[in-house]
Amino acid sequence: MQIVYSLLVFLHIVGATMIVGIWIGNMKSPTVHPRQFDGAVLQLLTGIAMMGLIPVLDIDANYFKLGIKFAIALAVGVLAFIGRRQYKRGDGVDKALAHSVGGLALLNVAIATIWN
Repeated sequence: MQIVYSLLVFLHIVGATMIVGIWIGNMKSPTVHPRQFDGAVLQLLTGIAMMGLIPVLDIDANYFKLGIKFAIALAVGVLAFIGRRQYKRGDGVDKALAHSVGGLALLNVAIATIWN
C-alpha cells in the first residue's frame, strides 16, 4: 500500500508541475493553458486518493491543513476550467485569472512543504 501512496505523491507533484511550470513559462504573456486544468484535476484526484489512504497507512495527518489545501485546489480547478474555456474559444484570457491559477497552485505547494 505504501507503493500506491508513493505513486500518488509522484502524480500529485506532476500535477503541480503542470500548473506552476506552464504559468512560469508563460509569464511574459499570461494565459491559462488547457494542460493547467488537466494538472488541477490530477492534483485533486490524487489528493483525495491520498487522503483516503491516510487511515489505512496509519499516517498522522493535519486535517485542518489538508482542508485548506483542498479548498485552494478546488479554487485552482475552477479558475483553470474558466481559463481553459476562454483559451479554447480564442478569447483573450484575463491576466489576473492566469496569475490566480499559477499563484494559488504555488501557494498550495508552499503550504504542503512549509506548514508542519
